[in-house]
Amino acid sequence: MNNAVLHVSDVQKSFGGLRALTDIELQVEKGKTHAIIGPNGAGKSTLLNVCIGRLPPDSGTVTFDGHLITGRPPYEINQLGVARVFQTPEIFPDLSLLQNVMVPAFAKRDGTFRMSALSSLEKETDLRDEAEKLLEDVGLLQFYAKLASSLSRGDKRRLELAMCLIQHPKLLLLDEPTAGMSRHDTNRTIDLLKQIKERGMTKVIIEHDMHVVFSLADRISVLAQGKIIAEGTPDEVRGSPRVQEAYLGGAH
Repeated sequence: MNNAVLHVSDVQKSFGGLRALTDIELQVEKGKTHAIIGPNGAGKSTLLNVCIGRLPPDSGTVTFDGHLITGRPPYEINQLGVARVFQTPEIFPDLSLLQNVMVPAFAKRDGTFRMSALSSLEKETDLRDEAEKLLEDVGLLQFYAKLASSLSRGDKRRLELAMCLIQHPKLLLLDEPTAGMSRHDTNRTIDLLKQIKERGMTKVIIEHDMHVVFSLADRISVLAQGKIIAEGTPDEVRGSPRVQEAYLGGAH
């Protein structure tokens, strides 16, 4: 795949005697949404952690946008244009929603951020305008002055999404982005992620909700016991007997 922005090649990862990832080959095409599905314990989050530098692979390589990123620390990979929405939201609980969204953009621009610089955020009017627009996009603008700790889990996930988007990443990795959301909020998130796709942003999504997967994915990889057992378009994966047996069951 010559248009791949992310290329995972022959990646292996073990924890003690447990093989978490085996011979992983994955290519994510620029501007597309690539979903990774599979049962709990299949290795999906481990794979994302390898891609962002939180876990080193035992062997194999990860290349992003022409850069070999295997072994690089997460902050360097982020500076190259990779952002991630985590399975458990990583936010600043004692900051307001507006500050939460502004901080990562400020940090990426300047290379670092210290909490002592919070007062300087007030002078960043262009950044504030963009942060407010993103809070509006994710449906949280009315709470902009509230502390992030006051949000529900689903709202914290939407806040974290805004925190990623303000960084203008080339690649957005989302680990169960709709977990804890109502169906209304899930559909709103789907619509937002579709809008992001129209801007040309590449996305990798781990998700158990097949409604989300089939609404968004251009291509799907299926992980089971640390191995990719199938890959293809949503229709190809949905119709695969092997996938049905391993994971999907009767899902439509």
